[in-house]
Amino acid sequence: MELNRTAINVLKKRYLLPGETSIDLFHRVANCIFPDDKEDRENAFDIMHNLRFLPNSPTLMNAGKENGQLSACFVLPVHDSMDNIFSTLKDAALIHKSGGGTGFDFSELRQKGAMVGSTHGVSSGPVSFMRVYDAATESIKQGGTRRGANMGVLSVHHPDIEEFIRCKSDLNSLNNFNISVSVTDRFMDAVAENRDYEIIDPVTDNLLSWVPARKIFNLLAEEAWRTGEPGIIFIDTVNRYTLHPYEKITATNPCGETPLLPYESCNLGSIDISKYNEWAMRVMLPKDVKLAVRFLNNVIDKNHYPLEVIEKATKKYRKIGLGIMGLADFLISRGLRYDSEDALDKAKEVMFDIRHAAGEQSAVFGAPLTTKSMLNNATLTTVAPTGTLSIIAGCSSGIEPLYGVAFKRTILDGSTFIEVNKQFEKIARDRGFYSDKLIEEICESGSIQHIKAIPEAVRNLFVVAKDISPWWHIKMQAAVQSWTDNAVSKTINMPSSATVENVKNAFTTAHQLGCKGITIYRDGSRENQVLSNTKATPVVIETKDYSAKTKRPEVLDGSTKAIRTSEGKFYITINSLPDGSPFEVFSTPNSKGKEAAVSAEAICRLVSLALRHGIDTKFIAQQLEKVRNQSLLSLPHNIAKCLSREKEKQEVPSEKYDPNELPILRIPCPGCGLALPPTNGGCTTCPSCGWSKCG
Repeated sequence: MELNRTAINVLKKRYLLPGETSIDLFHRVANCIFPDDKEDRENAFDIMHNLRFLPNSPTLMNAGKENGQLSACFVLPVHDSMDNIFSTLKDAALIHKSGGGTGFDFSELRQKGAMVGSTHGVSSGPVSFMRVYDAATESIKQGGTRRGANMGVLSVHHPDIEEFIRCKSDLNSLNNFNISVSVTDRFMDAVAENRDYEIIDPVTDNLLSWVPARKIFNLLAEEAWRTGEPGIIFIDTVNRYTLHPYEKITATNPCGETPLLPYESCNLGSIDISKYNEWAMRVMLPKDVKLAVRFLNNVIDKNHYPLEVIEKATKKYRKIGLGIMGLADFLISRGLRYDSEDALDKAKEVMFDIRHAAGEQSAVFGAPLTTKSMLNNATLTTVAPTGTLSIIAGCSSGIEPLYGVAFKRTILDGSTFIEVNKQFEKIARDRGFYSDKLIEEICESGSIQHIKAIPEAVRNLFVVAKDISPWWHIKMQAAVQSWTDNAVSKTINMPSSATVENVKNAFTTAHQLGCKGITIYRDGSRENQVLSNTKATPVVIETKDYSAKTKRPEVLDGSTKAIRTSEGKFYITINSLPDGSPFEVFSTPNSKGKEAAVSAEAICRLVSLALRHGIDTKFIAQQLEKVRNQSLLSLPHNIAKCLSREKEKQEVPSEKYDPNELPILRIPCPGCGLALPPTNGGCTTCPSCGWSKCG
């Protein structure tokens, strides 16, 4: 077993018990899953020890422990009653505590402002309850190792759909949720035909109104363009291929790759296909797949479920999710460029072989699941993000292309080293163009397409995510989806110059090609974006030099707003530069309270200082909004609101808008403090220490 320094750090931080080695870990898991079958137990240890297969994180963490919960994915129902809403929240807390992630469909909840018969009051709507769930999740660690992760889903036909689409637009709320709009075929048809579609009362199922479909579609694309969310679940596509036709799926797990019925759970595992040469693909892979299916089936039976109702629902359809990782490495080893028809065909072929072998094993297990199938499992295959698993295995994540050919990595002890793609390093050394200077140049951007010293054939093979057109990202997802029972976690990367129209085209293309969902990420679309494409590395925090002060022009335009605070009325004036960006803030109190006036002046001076030295307006506003329980409670809050309004005037997307001008702030990893890499299907994972938002 070849573990690099990062993998060792990840194992120590998240998976190993006190005094345990990596070999002990795999023995512990194999002994738990196959206690009575010596041959399978030994083979399970071998396949994990050689990093050809790894189960999902809760299985690695909890197998062999007392009351070990082994599943990663759960979906819980949210019905339109206060009792159920908070009963579900309690169930979610138990799941998060045990190491799982949860998905919820909030579409049954009545809309904001609707009458509540039992109290003669009005409903606060689905988004308000999502905020309650988010606050509860914030305080719960998944299995003591990671914070809880959720997926919030709302039907496009719900009356509150516009509020839902915008609910994460400020980038400072619902941080424990990924959100997706559940989109129907009839909505997509209405978009294509430029006609109205129906808004339905979630309680009575009555028609409430007709709304232009393109209005909602445009809003959805604009928000995804701005922030990367919401994603889309093509819910009719999801339900079209299920083996339980009379029970409809409405929600997925946090990363979207596992659609589930209410109370179902699913355990996942991934095979690193880059570990197999051509002989091994023919001989070893089918055997490994069948072993992995037996492994995941045993997890269903050995699992300690957090709730009895979950155990019953899980064992009814026995859903498992065997997927792949290392696809980019696999394609490179075959001389196939990621964005090519040959690569699509090869990926489809591999998934067919895996699904075929998995089906053969499932059919051996006994009684058929339903009259539609001779299989024992309703689902067999899934493609997960494999954030930490791919770090342990030392391969590319899931079906994503390479993020970078070379980059700097900083580990927990503070030491920094350069990590180079192993296949590229071998080719470069064999052909004589390897040098430390070359690797440093590659580290600047991750891509090698601009480096003429590298032979064209090599540049053509080693393409990275940002080198690839969004349409090829979508085509690869669709190719893999064709032989995947559940869904596929895949980030559709877009350059910072992409337009809202590009996003709309991506949504439409994904639907037409049969994808079950889509998540786009436009580089530079978040001020707290995880990484940018210019001279950034996956684990180095880039800091901006704020020492240079912008010179004040002689004349500035401004606006003044009157606000009321606990200390009386204040007038807030914000002066802006010619480009509209806020430059300075003043307050004038209409009050005799000298202490309040002094405090207000101090706040405004500090805000002005930050603005003049280039600190971004939204970042300042977010900090002011966090001020609580102070005598001047509403003053910083109102300054924040005034700043946000000024900022919003600059942020209307258009064809002429240059996203590259956005200032970029890096999100530090909660585990080690270093910068996080781009999201994989909504799952952010630190490549340095292995911290993961969702598993």
